Amino acid sequence: MNPDEKSQRYTEIAKEIAAVLDGETNLVSRMATVSNILHHAFDHYYWTGFYLVDEEKPDELTIGPYQGTLGCLRIPFDKGVCGAAAATRETRIVDDVHAFPGHIACDARSKSEIVVPVFGKSGNLIAVFDVDSDKKAMFDAADKAGLEKILCDNFS
Repeated sequence: MNPDEKSQRYTEIAKEIAAVLDGETNLVSRMATVSNILHHAFDHYYWTGFYLVDEEKPDELTIGPYQGTLGCLRIPFDKGVCGAAAATRETRIVDDVHAFPGHIACDARSKSEIVVPVFGKSGNLIAVFDVDSDKKAMFDAADKAGLEKILCDNFS
Protein backbone atom coordinates (compact mmCIF):
# COMPACT_ATOMS: atom_id res chain seq x y z
CA MET A 1 0.00 0.00 0.00
CA ASN A 2 1.53 3.32 -1.01
CA PRO A 3 1.57 6.29 1.41
CA ASP A 4 -1.38 8.05 -0.28
CA GLU A 5 -3.55 4.92 -0.07
CA LYS A 6 -2.47 4.41 3.52
CA SER A 7 -3.37 8.02 4.43
CA GLN A 8 -6.79 7.63 2.83
CA ARG A 9 -7.34 4.39 4.75
CA TYR A 10 -6.48 6.12 8.05
CA THR A 11 -8.98 8.88 7.23
CA GLU A 12 -11.71 6.26 6.66
CA ILE A 13 -10.80 4.38 9.84
CA ALA A 14 -10.80 7.60 11.89
CA LYS A 15 -14.42 8.18 10.88
CA GLU A 16 -15.36 4.58 11.76
CA ILE A 17 -13.66 4.81 15.16
CA ALA A 18 -15.35 8.14 15.93
CA ALA A 19 -18.76 6.67 15.07
CA VAL A 20 -18.27 3.54 17.18
CA LEU A 21 -16.90 5.45 20.18
CA ASP A 22 -19.53 8.19 20.10
CA GLY A 23 -20.82 8.56 23.67
CA GLU A 24 -18.50 5.92 25.20
CA THR A 25 -16.54 7.31 28.15
CA ASN A 26 -14.85 4.21 29.56
CA LEU A 27 -11.13 4.39 28.79
CA VAL A 28 -10.55 0.62 28.57
CA SER A 29 -13.54 0.18 26.26
CA ARG A 30 -12.26 2.99 24.05
CA MET A 31 -8.76 1.49 23.92
CA ALA A 32 -10.05 -2.02 23.20
CA THR A 33 -12.17 -0.71 20.35
CA VAL A 34 -9.37 1.37 18.81
CA SER A 35 -6.89 -1.52 18.94
CA ASN A 36 -9.43 -3.93 17.43
CA ILE A 37 -10.49 -1.68 14.55
CA LEU A 38 -6.93 -0.71 13.65
CA HIS A 39 -5.61 -4.27 13.96
CA HIS A 40 -8.10 -5.53 11.39
CA ALA A 41 -7.75 -2.55 9.04
CA PHE A 42 -4.21 -3.15 7.77
CA ASP A 43 -2.47 -6.29 6.55
CA HIS A 44 0.88 -5.08 7.90
CA TYR A 45 -0.41 -4.93 11.51
CA TYR A 46 0.79 -8.02 13.39
CA TRP A 47 0.42 -6.89 17.04
CA THR A 48 -1.67 -3.86 17.95
CA GLY A 49 -2.38 -2.40 21.35
CA PHE A 50 -1.85 -0.18 24.33
CA TYR A 51 0.65 -0.18 27.15
CA LEU A 52 -0.66 1.94 30.03
CA VAL A 53 1.42 4.08 32.36
CA ASP A 54 1.26 2.29 35.71
CA GLU A 55 -0.18 4.64 38.35
CA GLU A 56 1.81 2.90 41.10
CA LYS A 57 5.07 2.81 39.10
CA PRO A 58 4.93 5.89 36.83
CA ASP A 59 8.19 4.97 35.06
CA GLU A 60 6.75 1.66 33.82
CA LEU A 61 4.17 0.61 31.27
CA THR A 62 1.81 -2.30 31.81
CA ILE A 63 -0.11 -4.23 29.19
CA GLY A 64 -3.48 -2.83 28.20
CA PRO A 65 -6.08 -3.76 25.58
CA TYR A 66 -4.47 -5.37 22.53
CA GLN A 67 -4.87 -7.69 19.55
CA GLY A 68 -2.29 -10.31 18.61
CA THR A 69 0.05 -12.74 20.30
CA LEU A 70 0.97 -12.51 23.98
CA GLY A 71 2.42 -9.11 24.87
CA CYS A 72 5.00 -8.19 27.48
CA LEU A 73 3.33 -7.58 30.84
CA ARG A 74 5.60 -4.68 31.90
CA ILE A 75 8.02 -2.40 30.12
CA PRO A 76 10.24 0.09 31.95
CA PHE A 77 10.67 3.51 30.31
CA ASP A 78 14.37 2.71 29.78
CA LYS A 79 13.75 -0.46 27.73
CA GLY A 80 12.63 -1.11 24.18
CA VAL A 81 10.81 0.99 21.63
CA CYS A 82 7.74 1.41 23.86
CA GLY A 83 9.86 2.61 26.76
CA ALA A 84 11.73 5.04 24.49
CA ALA A 85 8.47 6.52 23.16
CA ALA A 86 7.13 6.86 26.70
CA ALA A 87 10.33 8.46 28.02
CA THR A 88 10.64 10.99 25.17
CA ARG A 89 6.89 11.47 24.57
CA GLU A 90 7.63 11.16 20.85
CA THR A 91 6.48 8.69 18.20
CA ARG A 92 9.12 6.10 17.32
CA ILE A 93 9.32 4.25 13.99
CA VAL A 94 11.79 1.37 13.87
CA ASP A 95 12.43 -0.41 10.56
CA ASP A 96 14.29 -3.33 12.19
CA VAL A 97 13.49 -3.92 15.85
CA HIS A 98 16.33 -6.40 16.24
CA ALA A 99 18.79 -3.58 15.54
CA PHE A 100 17.18 -1.27 18.14
CA PRO A 101 19.31 -0.95 21.31
CA GLY A 102 17.49 -2.47 24.27
CA HIS A 103 14.77 -4.05 22.12
CA ILE A 104 12.43 -6.29 24.10
CA ALA A 105 11.48 -9.39 22.13
CA CYS A 106 7.94 -10.05 23.35
CA ASP A 107 7.47 -12.02 20.11
CA ALA A 108 10.52 -12.92 18.00
CA ARG A 109 8.41 -12.71 14.82
CA SER A 110 8.13 -8.94 15.20
CA LYS A 111 10.37 -7.18 12.66
CA SER A 112 9.32 -3.50 12.59
CA GLU A 113 7.38 -1.26 14.94
CA ILE A 114 5.72 2.09 15.47
CA VAL A 115 4.95 3.39 18.96
CA VAL A 116 2.86 6.51 19.53
CA PRO A 117 2.53 8.25 22.93
CA VAL A 118 -1.07 8.71 24.10
CA PHE A 119 -1.94 11.78 26.15
CA GLY A 120 -4.97 12.31 28.37
CA LYS A 121 -7.21 15.36 28.45
CA SER A 122 -4.88 17.16 30.86
CA GLY A 123 -1.88 16.56 28.58
CA ASN A 124 -0.33 13.84 30.73
CA LEU A 125 1.06 10.63 29.22
CA ILE A 126 -1.48 7.86 29.88
CA ALA A 127 -0.21 5.14 27.52
CA VAL A 128 1.64 4.28 24.36
CA PHE A 129 0.04 2.69 21.33
CA ASP A 130 2.25 -0.03 19.88
CA VAL A 131 1.96 -1.64 16.45
CA ASP A 132 4.34 -4.39 15.32
CA SER A 133 4.69 -5.94 11.89
CA ASP A 134 6.19 -9.31 11.03
CA LYS A 135 7.93 -7.62 8.08
CA LYS A 136 10.76 -5.05 8.17
CA ALA A 137 10.26 -1.35 7.37
CA MET A 138 6.46 -1.42 7.26
CA PHE A 139 5.77 1.92 8.99
CA ASP A 140 6.25 5.41 7.59
CA ALA A 141 5.11 9.02 7.90
CA ALA A 142 1.58 8.08 6.76
CA ASP A 143 1.26 5.63 9.68
CA LYS A 144 2.67 8.23 12.07
CA ALA A 145 0.28 10.97 10.94
CA GLY A 146 -2.75 8.66 10.82
CA LEU A 147 -2.17 7.10 14.23
CA GLU A 148 -1.27 10.37 15.95
CA LYS A 149 -4.49 11.95 14.69
CA ILE A 150 -6.70 9.00 15.70
CA LEU A 151 -5.13 8.80 19.17
CA CYS A 152 -5.26 12.54 19.75
CA ASP A 153 -8.88 12.77 18.60
CA ASN A 154 -10.00 9.92 20.84
CA PHE A 155 -7.96 10.29 24.03
CA SER A 156 -6.76 13.91 24.40
